[in-house]
Amino acid sequence: MKFWVKSALAILPALLLLGCGTPGKVQEEGAGGMGQATQQEVGAEQGAMAQGAGSEGGMEGEHMGAESMATEAAPLDPLEDPNSPLATRVIYFDFDKSEIKPEYREVLNAHAEYLATHPDVHVTIEGHADERGTREYNMALGERRANAVKRLLVLQGVADDQIRVISYGEERPVALGHNEEAWALNRRAVIDYER
Repeated sequence: MKFWVKSALAILPALLLLGCGTPGKVQEEGAGGMGQATQQEVGAEQGAMAQGAGSEGGMEGEHMGAESMATEAAPLDPLEDPNSPLATRVIYFDFDKSEIKPEYREVLNAHAEYLATHPDVHVTIEGHADERGTREYNMALGERRANAVKRLLVLQGVADDQIRVISYGEERPVALGHNEEAWALNRRAVIDYER
């Protein structure tokens, strides 16, 4: 009896692996070769894949495939598009300054245009400073930086009540070093969209 149980346990994994193959899988042997799939076979296989596990009917599976393709073709939200100027949400400042650098004007104009055309969208602008200076001074500097960004957005047509300003001063550094490279990364204002 033990022999049969051991034999069955040894053979069982092999049988399971054989049963996992997909029936009717099309093999391609090259252009014009004998194993090439016809259009109907490819269409049937794609329909079966679109139908997915648990679908009850062929039409439902085809419909779901069309929906998923339409969803993929939908335009990307500009806030999610990495190639959009709206993807830039951090504005960096010079040491002890709160004036916006010219290279950030285009980015802030894009944010202003988006916010002005979407009055239901709100943002929080976080002001930050590097570790140099007193805690109180850095809190005030972070607030001046955040307010500079807000002022530019409001001048471009964004409603004042769409923007909230907060300063973290030196409390939330993104770089922990004690050198110019780290300090430059910490002197910033961050535009945070609330959804």
